Amino acid sequence: GEFAHKPGEIFTDFGEIEQEIVAETERVTGSGRNVSPEPIRLKLWSPNVLNLTLVDLPGLTKVSTEGQSANIVQEINDMVKSFAERPDTLILAVTPANQDLANSDSLRLARDVDPKGDRTIGVITKIDIMDKGTNARDVLMNQTYPLKLGYIGVVNRSQKDLNEKKSIEKARADERAFFENHRDYSDISDRCGTKFLSVMLNRLLMEHIGKCMPMLKQRVQTMLEEKEKELEAYGSDPNLSPGTLNAFILSTITK
Repeated sequence: GEFAHKPGEIFTDFGEIEQEIVAETERVTGSGRNVSPEPIRLKLWSPNVLNLTLVDLPGLTKVSTEGQSANIVQEINDMVKSFAERPDTLILAVTPANQDLANSDSLRLARDVDPKGDRTIGVITKIDIMDKGTNARDVLMNQTYPLKLGYIGVVNRSQKDLNEKKSIEKARADERAFFENHRDYSDISDRCGTKFLSVMLNRLLMEHIGKCMPMLKQRVQTMLEEKEKELEAYGSDPNLSPGTLNAFILSTITK
């Protein structure tokens, strides 16, 4: 891994990566519980991951807590919305399984910026800590609050797991075992879990990029034409043949 704020320094220990995220968060926001719209940029290389760009945003809140600014609720809402409303992004609307979907803030915000549901994927967490006698099957079968792209259930590490430094590999193996051996989910286990979610996201992102490319290409073409007119006003450059810059940038965008 490599952080944008530490260019050239390569991290190979995920424990150190976690520590650096915490340290950089405190450097930017202080030791309290405030947030900043400035992202921590981390690039990861691994033979075991798919090509994705993921933006992890703060959870939506309804009240501020000790050490947070009075405007924190609106600040977080505005920050999340600024990413979610972009037409060339996919939205992962994360909701705990032990919460009523009707009260899901993430689904509400997703519906506001993506009313047709073309970009919204439901992610259901904490399935493993639901009350006995209840399950999330109807939600995962897309029957409770239907989304075009449906819902995917995942089981993440608990705070206890994090404190005991449970590895990602062990967590993923336990997650697979949970769905495969559970009475309510074994028949749909191949459509649950973090691995399925990542494969699905990779496929949807590639399809989404394909849909957005003509629009992006047109936007770049318009910008190029505006800049070429501006350049013409400064006089011609004998070293730059007409259309060279245009052709180069458009071919790069197409690739």
